[in-house]
Amino acid sequence: MSTTTVKAPPSPTDSGRSAAPVKPGTDEGRIGIRANLRHIGALVRRNALQIKQDPESMMDALLMPIIFTLLFVFVFGGAIGGGGGGGSREQYVQYLIPGMMGMMGMSIAMAVGTGINEDFRKGVMDRFRSMPIARSSVLIAKSVVEVGRMLVAVIVLLTVGFLVGFDIHGHWLGMLGAIGLTALFGASLLWIFILLGLTMRTAQAVQGVSFLVLMPMQFGSSVFVPTGTMPGWLEAFTKVNPLTHVADSARGLMLGQGAVASPVMWTVVWAVGLTLVTAPLAISKFRKKT
Repeated sequence: MSTTTVKAPPSPTDSGRSAAPVKPGTDEGRIGIRANLRHIGALVRRNALQIKQDPESMMDALLMPIIFTLLFVFVFGGAIGGGGGGGSREQYVQYLIPGMMGMMGMSIAMAVGTGINEDFRKGVMDRFRSMPIARSSVLIAKSVVEVGRMLVAVIVLLTVGFLVGFDIHGHWLGMLGAIGLTALFGASLLWIFILLGLTMRTAQAVQGVSFLVLMPMQFGSSVFVPTGTMPGWLEAFTKVNPLTHVADSARGLMLGQGAVASPVMWTVVWAVGLTLVTAPLAISKFRKKT
């Protein structure tokens, strides 16, 4: 003898629940500030744990300052500083180290574009976009971790600089100000390379375009040599190059050399302007990217 189980019809309450599918809360306007900060904190922790599990990702931040410092001080320093450069290698060290602080920020920022592009190809970003979190929190958390890597690179640079004879002559507060200014400018550059990573189709394309931006900015500035030795047309470019303002700001704050107010002001203007322009574009591209 078989028995038949009769199921009760769904109640109006149950049918009402099933009729309204739950949608991820991806609308940032509906996510409060506290929740957004909580999401950013969780993603920052995730990215930091990734670095802990993959220490090789810190190789550029740890080795690049050492290699560049030793290369320019001991390979080019004699020619630039002593061999007709109007100074000694020791004087060139004093000129070089503050200038390279801004260059470190730009070099570290370049890597984030490649990383974002690879994360999309691997499907990591698709998983983030399916979660009920603010879209901006993913990119902001990435930026926070990259600023931390920049600070590590700057600290390594200063440590190597002190070992090869760099001396701030007691301007410790100025050094902290220069580090903060470098981090501010580097954070603004991150959004440019994030936008490139979201726009280019491959990581190789991102890296190629990034180098086209990086090389003229670095060498067409006062980072490595005084701009007065350059041709007139190139010197005109260096005066509007933001890296020149960062380098001059760091020298003024750390060494008390030259004007400080004007380069600091222009560094802040460039940093704020770049962030206001590129950050919304990057977040909008992140939302729409398929």
